[in-house]
Amino acid sequence: MTSTVPAGAARRIFIDKQSPKVYHALVQTAEAVRAVAAEAGLDRVLVELVNLRVSQLNGCAYCLHVHTRAALRAGETPQRLGVLAAWRDTELFTPAERAALALAEATTAAADTAAQDAAHAAAREVLTDDQTSAVVWVAVTINAFNRVSIMSRHPVRADQ
Repeated sequence: MTSTVPAGAARRIFIDKQSPKVYHALVQTAEAVRAVAAEAGLDRVLVELVNLRVSQLNGCAYCLHVHTRAALRAGETPQRLGVLAAWRDTELFTPAERAALALAEATTAAADTAAQDAAHAAAREVLTDDQTSAVVWVAVTINAFNRVSIMSRHPVRADQ
């Protein structure tokens, strides 16, 4: 019988379960970030696009699963979700979404200071300072959740 568990997964621990106090603090951070994003006037769809793009870059299957569902519930379209990885090559995203996605990518690839400078310059044209800060916090937070899920090898199971 062929196993459906990825190689090495049986030896992994779910660090969120092993250290629940730390994970709970991360969840509280995410809740605070969501509140700041809403206060700054960021649409939930934009927040989910950032979550998804960062999760694509990090290759986090579990977070892609969770945030695809969240984006659809928030009103995102399957078409835009399908082309998100190539957002620069479409006209489907608003200037604010494009600025947020560039900031998210620059936050995720933190060593690329040229990309950071370009992303911040683009953001200054269409986002407020509060919105820019919120987008960076969304990207920082989902990067942390990506690492938790990747290192724990959280499984994605087929929908019933």
